[in-house]
Amino acid sequence: MKSVPANGGALGPAAREAAIQRLRATAEPGQELDILIVGGGIVGTGAALDAVTRGLDVGIVEASDWAAGTSSRSSKLIHGGLRYLEMLDFGLVKEALQERGLLLSELAPHLARPVPFLYPLTKPFFERPYVGAGIALYDAMSVSSGHSRGVPFHKHLSRRGTLRAAPSLKHDAFVGSIRYYDGQVDDAKYCANLIRTAAYYGAHAVNQMAVVDFLREGERVVGAKVVNHEDGTRFNIRAKQVINATGVWTDETQAMVTDRGQLKVRASKGIHLVVPRDRFQSTVGLILRTEKSVLFVIPWGRHWIIGTTDTDWHLDKAHPAASSKDIDYILEHVNKVLKRPLTREDVEGVYAGLRPLLAGENDSTAKLSREHVVAHPVPGLVVVAGGKWTTYRVMAKDAVDEATRTMDERVPPSCTETIPLLGASGYKAAWNRRNRTAEESGVHVARIEHLLNRYGSLTPEVLAIIADNPALAEPIPGADDYLQAEAVYAASHEGARHVNDALTRRTRISIEAWDRGVSAVPVVAKLMGDVLGWSDAQRENEVRHYIARVEAERLSQQQPDDESADAARLGVEDIVPLR
Repeated sequence: MKSVPANGGALGPAAREAAIQRLRATAEPGQELDILIVGGGIVGTGAALDAVTRGLDVGIVEASDWAAGTSSRSSKLIHGGLRYLEMLDFGLVKEALQERGLLLSELAPHLARPVPFLYPLTKPFFERPYVGAGIALYDAMSVSSGHSRGVPFHKHLSRRGTLRAAPSLKHDAFVGSIRYYDGQVDDAKYCANLIRTAAYYGAHAVNQMAVVDFLREGERVVGAKVVNHEDGTRFNIRAKQVINATGVWTDETQAMVTDRGQLKVRASKGIHLVVPRDRFQSTVGLILRTEKSVLFVIPWGRHWIIGTTDTDWHLDKAHPAASSKDIDYILEHVNKVLKRPLTREDVEGVYAGLRPLLAGENDSTAKLSREHVVAHPVPGLVVVAGGKWTTYRVMAKDAVDEATRTMDERVPPSCTETIPLLGASGYKAAWNRRNRTAEESGVHVARIEHLLNRYGSLTPEVLAIIADNPALAEPIPGADDYLQAEAVYAASHEGARHVNDALTRRTRISIEAWDRGVSAVPVVAKLMGDVLGWSDAQRENEVRHYIARVEAERLSQQQPDDESADAARLGVEDIVPLR
C-alpha cells in the first residue's frame, strides 16, 4: 500500500527527481508500473488520479507542461452544451451536466463557480417557447444527475429586463432573453491542481518528459522510451498497461505502435479574445448564434473572454496561431449586438487552442462528435480520444477501466466521484474566516479572497511563503491581480519549470496583461530561478525566450490567414534549457 507523500503532493524539484528515479527503477525485474499514462492534459491527469486512487502504481509523463496543449486553451466553461441539446445529443448533455454539478459542488468548489448567461431572443413569438423549452430541459437534465446542480434555475427576461442586465446591448438587437447558468473554471489551474492531487495519492508525475517510442515484446506494448528535456537523458519505463491520452497528437503517438484499428482525430482550432471588463457594461455573459456555431461572451474577473471559432487545422499542433481573420470574425459578430463596437485596440490578449474531434465523414469540424472513444488497438496499449473538457473524469474512468480489464489481479472500481481535489476540503470554512486570516497574515482581505479562489484551503501554503519573505506580498509588475509569492509557489508546489509555465498557465498574465507579461518576466524569472537553481545565464535565457514568444504571437495575429500566422508563430521554437 502506497503512503501519502510527506510534502502533501507538492510538485517541486525534489518531487520531480524522486518521480524520475522511480520511473527509472521500472527497468528492474518486478518493479514495473501497473499503468503508465502518456499525456499531461486534463484527461491524462484525470486518468492518473483515477488509477492511483484504485490502489495502482501509476506513472505519468508529459512532453511539455501540464495542460500545455488543448487543456489550457478552452472557453473556461464547465457546461452541458446547449448546442448539443439542439443536435439531440441528449446522452452527452446529460453526462456533462452531471459532471458540472459534481465539479461545482464537491470536487473543486474552490476552482469552479456558477456563471450567468443571457440567451438573447430576436423573434417576437415562436422563439421564446422553443428556446425556453430547450433551456428548461437543460435544467431538468441537471436535476436528474443525483448530484447538486450547483447553479440556479433559468429565468425569462423581457426586453427591459435584458437591458437592465446588459445595458451595453443595442436596444433593437433583441426582443428579450432567457438567463441561465453554467459553470466556469480556470482550466490550466484545475489541471495543475489535478496532477498535484494525483501525486498526493502516490502517482509518479514528471513533465518535460517526452515519449519517443514504445517498448514492445512481440505484439504487446510493455512501456515507453522517454527523453528528459531538462538534461537530454533517455531511459525506458516499463508498465503492465500504457494509456495514450495525447489529445490532438493521438494519431502521431498511435503511429509509433500500429497502423491497424486506429482512432482518427481531427484538430479544430478555436480562438478567444480577452478584453477589459469596462469596455462594455453587463452583469451577465452572453451566448450568441453565428452562422457556423455559437459565440460566448464570458465574464472573467476584470476581463471578458470572447470566443470561439471552429475551423479545421492541419498545421503546427503545439502552437496553433490566431490570424487577423480569426480576430476580425469574433469582433464582427460580437459588435452586432453592442452599442459601442470593440476594436483591435480593446483586445488585451488572444489565445488559440485545438479541439481533438473524432474524425468522421462530415467535412465540417463543427459537426464532428464530442463523444469520446476508448480503444485497445494492441495488447498493452489503451487509447482514449475525443470528448469534452467537462467530461474528463468519465473519459479517465473509461480508459482506466479498459486498461485494468485484462489485469490478473482484481482492481477496485473508480472512486474519483468522491475524491475532492487538493484545496477543496475545508474551502468553505476557509472562506468564512477570510477576514480573520487577513488580520493574522497582514495581507489585505481582497488578496486573501483572490488566493482562496485559486488555492482553496491550500492558501496557507502561499501565505507561509509571504511570512518567510514579506516582500513577496507585492504584486507582480504589470499584473496587479497576482502576488509575487504565486510565482514562487508555481515553481515550488505546482510543477512549473519555465517562466512561460507560470505566466501562461499557473497564472493568466500572458493573456490578461496589456503587455502580455513582458514587464513581469524579469521578476518572475528571478523568483522561479531561486527555487529551481537557475544560473544568471538560465534566467536571461528564460526572459529572452518569453519576450521573443510574445513578439512572435503578436506578429502571427497580424497575418491574414492560417498559413502565414503559423509561419510567424514558429519563428520562435520551444525553450531549450541551458546545459
